[in-house]
Amino acid sequence: MRCQEKGERSRTIARASSSLLTPHSLPYAKRTWLFDLDNTLHNASAYIFPHLGRSMMAYIRQHLNVDEAEATRLRQNYWKRYGATLLGLMHHHGTDPRHFLQHTHQFPDLQPMVVFERCLKAMLHRLPGRKIIFSNAPLEYTEAVLAITGIRHCFTTVYTIERLRFRPKPAIAGFLRLLRNESLDPQSCVMVEDTLLNLKTAKRLGMKTVWVSTSTRQPPYADVKIASVLDLPKRLGRL
Repeated sequence: MRCQEKGERSRTIARASSSLLTPHSLPYAKRTWLFDLDNTLHNASAYIFPHLGRSMMAYIRQHLNVDEAEATRLRQNYWKRYGATLLGLMHHHGTDPRHFLQHTHQFPDLQPMVVFERCLKAMLHRLPGRKIIFSNAPLEYTEAVLAITGIRHCFTTVYTIERLRFRPKPAIAGFLRLLRNESLDPQSCVMVEDTLLNLKTAKRLGMKTVWVSTSTRQPPYADVKIASVLDLPKRLGRL
């Protein structure tokens, strides 16, 4: 993630916002934005993901009584096969999801681990339309990150893995549950996400999709690719 000089960035966002709020483009205000959390709204790769990786490895080793090599194999295999380590553990080992999340998402001092752009809140405020968090993370962790970043009030509601009944992205069941609960037409939604598999499901349902990535790839199920979520207002013309 990056953030240009504050004044310049504010002027850029303001210009983008004013152009969006003309009568010609009022439909944008009717959009619903589904935002992923980790590596979309903040940089989880710097400190949080390494910590989670170590915690998950320790949990697998302890509760499945396997060595480090086997724990690594299981974790990687379940991630590739199910999109989440937890789903593999639930399916193959009967792991209690709440027990797993409680023990793997312990952060003695989370605040300094959350890396985010200070301009994020201003961008979200100026982005027209309803905004929802749609994350595979647990609720307590998600709410803590949103509080640290100061953006909780930007979102009308929060969907985490508990609210999805432990059917995380990219499984279509979680998407359908959110759409049904919020009475949303998928064609009115824009999914903003760093994980391609999740965008693939969103596209299948008829959503517009935004891939937050520095990759040079341009897959067909990503309508827009941006290096930083802060670039979103500048690309609304393609959504």
